[in-house]
Amino acid sequence: MRQAVIEVGARLSYDGRAWTVAVLEGARATLVTDEGASVVVLLSYLFTDPSFEVEGGPAPGRVPPLGLLEALPEQLRERALAWQRHVREVETGFPDAVGQGAPREQFDPAVRSLAQRERAKAEELTAAGWTVSVATVRRMRARYRREGLWGLVDGRARRGRSAVGRADERVIAAIRQVLEEQRERSTGTLVRLRRQVGWLLEQEHGAGVVAVPLASTFNRLVHAVADGQGLLGTAVQRRWHASRPAPPFTPTVALRPGELVMLDSTPLDVLAVLDDGVSGRVELSIALDVATRSICAAVLRPVGTRSVDAATLLAQMLVPAQMRPGWDKALSMRRSVIPHAQLSALDPRLEQAAARPVIMPETVVVDQGRVYVSASFVSACESLGVSVQPVPPANGPAKGNVERTFRAIADGFSQYLPGHTGSDVSQRGTAAEQDACWSLAQLQDLLDEWVICGWQERRHEALRHPMMPQVALCPNEMWAALVAVTGHVPVPLSADDYVELLPLRWQAVNDYGIRFGYRTYDHPGLNPYRRRRSPRADKNGRWEVHHNPYDPNRVWVRLPEGWLEVPWIHAAAVRRPFTAFTFDHVRRTVQRRQGREEHEAAIAQALDALLRRAGQGLGSRRERTVAARAQAAAQMTDPSPITAPQQRSAPLAPGASYGLPGSFTLPHQDPDGWDADDSTDDTEDDHDGESDLLAALIEGQDAAAGHADKTEATGPRAETAPYQAAEQTPAATRAGMPLYDPHQEAQAW
Repeated sequence: MRQAVIEVGARLSYDGRAWTVAVLEGARATLVTDEGASVVVLLSYLFTDPSFEVEGGPAPGRVPPLGLLEALPEQLRERALAWQRHVREVETGFPDAVGQGAPREQFDPAVRSLAQRERAKAEELTAAGWTVSVATVRRMRARYRREGLWGLVDGRARRGRSAVGRADERVIAAIRQVLEEQRERSTGTLVRLRRQVGWLLEQEHGAGVVAVPLASTFNRLVHAVADGQGLLGTAVQRRWHASRPAPPFTPTVALRPGELVMLDSTPLDVLAVLDDGVSGRVELSIALDVATRSICAAVLRPVGTRSVDAATLLAQMLVPAQMRPGWDKALSMRRSVIPHAQLSALDPRLEQAAARPVIMPETVVVDQGRVYVSASFVSACESLGVSVQPVPPANGPAKGNVERTFRAIADGFSQYLPGHTGSDVSQRGTAAEQDACWSLAQLQDLLDEWVICGWQERRHEALRHPMMPQVALCPNEMWAALVAVTGHVPVPLSADDYVELLPLRWQAVNDYGIRFGYRTYDHPGLNPYRRRRSPRADKNGRWEVHHNPYDPNRVWVRLPEGWLEVPWIHAAAVRRPFTAFTFDHVRRTVQRRQGREEHEAAIAQALDALLRRAGQGLGSRRERTVAARAQAAAQMTDPSPITAPQQRSAPLAPGASYGLPGSFTLPHQDPDGWDADDSTDDTEDDHDGESDLLAALIEGQDAAAGHADKTEATGPRAETAPYQAAEQTPAATRAGMPLYDPHQEAQAW
């Protein structure tokens, strides 16, 4: 192949301008323009510039695209190689590049001209059955000089085959436009799509100008355009594809435990028996450590995750999972691959712990859900020194690790339980509700056991030991390997820390106390601060109040002396557990006919009547479901009984601050005669229109039930009499701390 020659005086194109070579000096060339401008360029840089070209000379030689040649059918590749031998023989007299021996007489450049050699080659190929003219030989020589071997390939094979063939580009453009417009719409059929494309073509080009292809051809074109682009499929699949970040993707890498922890919630594919035989869906929230793939925390709640549940995940990560009655000893950390002896010397809480890592998160990755970007959750993370990293909106792939973990929980846990519903309605059996038999607390216990023995001991292909990269590890093995390098720093949580994790509000302290959510909270400890502004000028003088949506009977107020637990003024009127959403449900059904105080008392009466009615299997299904969710949520938030009578030597008064180290307490009754247990008990028989059956239930039969409820609620505390008085209202016995008892946690330290 003839190459271009660069010499002084040669004309060339470079950087979009015409130049003349003025000086050649070593590896540099001085170029000048017709206007007199000059530039010095390295020859190596000049030759590799895409805009470089010698005027009147051949194109620069290029390496043939061997990959494209290998992809050609063998017949086309052999024909191109044969043409290469023929072209070489016409130009040099030798069919190969070595040039050994003597050329044949009709192709000898010494005795034959180029035109004679071209004519001889055309005659030879025609005699061989190729039907080649002299012009064809000349054209193939030019293509070989310009493109090398690739230029000798049949042009029809060199052209890329379009997925849409020879379809009208206007039809293809219309299909693309309609598919893009319906990305966020509900899924339709191809028949609807074809009609929409026809309407669009008539609108843009006029009626009858562009014909819509036949249905079979149209369907083929739609798949050719949309497959792999996220334009077809279900609405969920289209939204998922649209939410994917633009490639190239950056893999999520974490090299130490807690460096990156992903939090997320999803409905569990299992129906739980909430209360009185009422079944309902539950929601699962987990915290997944990316470095070890450990499920550091898993919390089940009735559908509707709240910010307190997200904060509970943080607390559960920092507290070891204790062995529970009935669990096999093989589940203990002592029997696992985790270095229990060394860790127990640093953290005494691990002595009787189950085999689940205790990991302090540095950064938590959350989605844009209101729960995880709420002020209360962010403030809880700030109080623990945890950084919050929200992912872009509607971007599931950004939390791919936790999403795959949810799928593994569904495959390895949920589908084996009675009451399994499947991931959607189309997969649900006809007897799912009848099969449901586990309560929410039992499901939580089963899930915790499965996490320890089914997930933490399951080998994960993404977990590799640095010294044994070919061996897949389980999460516990990975944590044992990494904790030996990074170390373990125990982070104890006091009761104050648990209060800090609860949702936060900024409220004024008025003469009547603190009021929000149509509930009034009051305590004599607020007397010095009524109608006074707090030191927080940035909050307009309001006071910091923490509350638990699963136990609205009390709130905690941060005062200069510490935390003060403030009860709801009507707490004693409602003898069964309830939640904020239960209260709101009742509030919307009670019409306001009197002042605010009387209306709040009426709501308390109606709430108590609803809970007792639902407890007896009466009322509508909606009422029983609301009450069942409240009961289930209360069961999951009640702390475990305390078996450490030496923890507190004196009984705790019902009106005092419950279980908050560092807080101040007040006597049961102040000198002015204000009783913390004063409530609306005297008004509970006034039900304003209740049926005779319900009135009889309230006045007679349910009195014993209420007494039994009180005995049941105070029974576990009565066993620890030095810790707390036995004669106490049920409201005072429920601490409202999520999953953990702060005193039990503090006792370990």
